Amino acid sequence: MTGSLSVPWDDCLLEYDFGHDHPLAPVRVELTMALARSFGLLDLPGVDVVAFRPADGDLLELVHSAEYVGAVRHSASVTHAERVRFGFGTEDNPYFPGMHEASARIVGASVAAARQVWSGASEHAVNIAGGLHHAMRSRASGFCVYNDPAIAIAWLLAQGAQRVAYVDVDVHHGDGVQAAFWDDPRVLTISLHEHPRTLFPGTGLPEESGGAGAQGSAVNVALPAGTGDEMWLRAFDAVVPPLLRAFEPEVLVTQHGCDTHALDPLAHLLLTVDGQRAAAERLHGLAHEAASGRWVAFGGGGYETVNVVPRAWTHLLAEAAGQPIAPASAVPSGWLAFARQVTGRTDVVSVMTDGHRPVPRPWSAGYDPADPVDRAVMLTRRSVFPSHGLYPEP
Repeated sequence: MTGSLSVPWDDCLLEYDFGHDHPLAPVRVELTMALARSFGLLDLPGVDVVAFRPADGDLLELVHSAEYVGAVRHSASVTHAERVRFGFGTEDNPYFPGMHEASARIVGASVAAARQVWSGASEHAVNIAGGLHHAMRSRASGFCVYNDPAIAIAWLLAQGAQRVAYVDVDVHHGDGVQAAFWDDPRVLTISLHEHPRTLFPGTGLPEESGGAGAQGSAVNVALPAGTGDEMWLRAFDAVVPPLLRAFEPEVLVTQHGCDTHALDPLAHLLLTVDGQRAAAERLHGLAHEAASGRWVAFGGGGYETVNVVPRAWTHLLAEAAGQPIAPASAVPSGWLAFARQVTGRTDVVSVMTDGHRPVPRPWSAGYDPADPVDRAVMLTRRSVFPSHGLYPEP
């Protein structure tokens, strides 16, 4: 599949920085963009690096309260108690100078991505620095100050979109985006994540399925710790394609947190870069099948900053550009040297694969009630499929 790609980018996006030793290190985004450039992805025909403006108050208040935006804007002078009240005086979300400006730039880049796709300037757009899906209307949460995916979706709705689908493959539940559109049947949110009993934010059970007038618009697949490529992809295939085909979104918005990887230090799923690449490939195909090719994608979580995030998101950019990188491709030697230099790491992986070729058993092959992943999938299908005119049983 081919299609033009817009990549909103400026080095100022690296200024979203909670400080030394915080897991959400901006170097992971820096290394991703450097690896993408090393493969020549940003120089391909049809790929444009586009400018953007920081989000203003009107944009931010599509999702966040004016009081909260004001508190973040003036966060340098508010009291510690006020910071804690709004969620940005905590260990997860420590205050840093220029927090509002850095956060508003990420939102601006994500809205620019949505604008490129909605206007027809490009079929696809990717903001690697985006995907901050935990921020709530009046509170920072989970390393997220402003919820750029939710704001981009709200912007699309304000432009006249009537059906937007959001698929979140981060290991953590996409709770902030779900909350923003809980009562809005125009937005279908689908989140595949580790079960809330073993991971932050403690939400995302299958019975969370949408508010009044929007039943079935929130979809949650809560997977057991230890789920690997084949079973994760089996769950994806059993839930995401049928729902997107039934919903027929005008735009597909996706969040590609790669903290599902087995090496991620903050979670307990066991995917490989190859499984994550397969997910991006599937979502690209579904954008063309179900959303007329309109695809807006974001980064998200991912805390193995050298050997996972850059490779996973470079595969995403390559997929969106219509020029997928062969898994066995060698990582360019110049990037290897750069990664070692900026991180001090010597254990940098030199190929674009983890050596796995996941082949999931199709859902049509039968439901296994003894398998915990199959049980999780069936709970989700029974919770939401009837609302979309679909049969939950295999």
